[in-house]
Amino acid sequence: MSATRLAALVASPLAALALAGCTQESAGPAVADFAIDYPDYPAPAGAPSPPCAAASHAGSTHEITFDERRGGPLWISGQNDDALVRLAPDGANPPAMQFRQMPPCSGPHGIAFDAEGRLWVTLEFLGRIRLLDAEGRFVRDFDVTTGGVSPHPHGLGVGADGRTIWWTGKTAGVVGRITADGETSSFALPTRDGLPIYIRAGPDGNMWVTELTGNNIARVTPAGAVTEFPIPTPGSRPIAIVPGPDGAMWFSEEAGSRVGRITAGGAITEYPVPRDQPNRILAGLAFDRAGNLWVQQYVDRNHPEPGGTDVLIRIDRAALAGPPAALRPAHFTTFPVPTRGTVMHRIVEGPDGAMWFTEMHADKVGRIAAGPAR
Repeated sequence: MSATRLAALVASPLAALALAGCTQESAGPAVADFAIDYPDYPAPAGAPSPPCAAASHAGSTHEITFDERRGGPLWISGQNDDALVRLAPDGANPPAMQFRQMPPCSGPHGIAFDAEGRLWVTLEFLGRIRLLDAEGRFVRDFDVTTGGVSPHPHGLGVGADGRTIWWTGKTAGVVGRITADGETSSFALPTRDGLPIYIRAGPDGNMWVTELTGNNIARVTPAGAVTEFPIPTPGSRPIAIVPGPDGAMWFSEEAGSRVGRITAGGAITEYPVPRDQPNRILAGLAFDRAGNLWVQQYVDRNHPEPGGTDVLIRIDRAALAGPPAALRPAHFTTFPVPTRGTVMHRIVEGPDGAMWFTEMHADKVGRIAAGPAR
């Protein structure tokens, strides 16, 4: 984000609350985070090293999910290490972790379970979608390249039917679909260079997509009809999008320092998120079972000064029921993360009721008890 953009945010009337540093420091549960020690997968004796072997593997830890229908372990995609992490949320400190190797230079990223308990993952660098069983064993690959060129399948979501798999083609400006019978297709977004990155099913039966540089939220019907809705804040860089308990979709704005709410009809409301310095940006967001909204906030690595502590912010559910003008400092509670320079990426409420999140640059996974309803 440019210095000009930072200055514009500081001057924005809507950002007045967000720049006042008016959050409560938590006196509740502390955040813990745990290093992920990705294993090396050496090439077989006599075989050449893969072309990506010399690349830095730092900043590998991306998406996190679990089977919401059945519970069980958490799964994390380690993109630069060509691995998935299976993590048992059993109260152990640190939690037990196992690893599943993906193909060399495949770049696993998006990850989700379907209604049958099967695990799907995007292999972004290869242009494939991989189907695994519940234990991470290979079942089948789906080639989604066009003319041998990868659209870089990035985000992955499961349709409202629990069977149709959807993915975002980050570099191609498309949203792709794999039907239950294995048929693949893709649909162009009107903003071809919008960088679609995240996709989730909404309670309306449609898929919802964030366009990082397009500054849009896209709605895609099961038949593939696409409608884009511009975000009011210019250059907001929408990141993650999730269904809320109110029937709307909620999304985070990396540069806008806001969380947005979009209705099924496309009406958008933005809520400023407090920050005590203008180089703090947002990553993922998730609701807990009490209806509070959690969002990740960290110091932008592209603008690292002034430095500071990365945090999780819990937004009280009562604050989200009213207009943005009704927000008060008491609606926000801040939880410092032990590690600095995290570049936090995604957050979910895990099967144990705690909030689990990934730290992409630090290659760690974090946990905090969600606590009682507020």
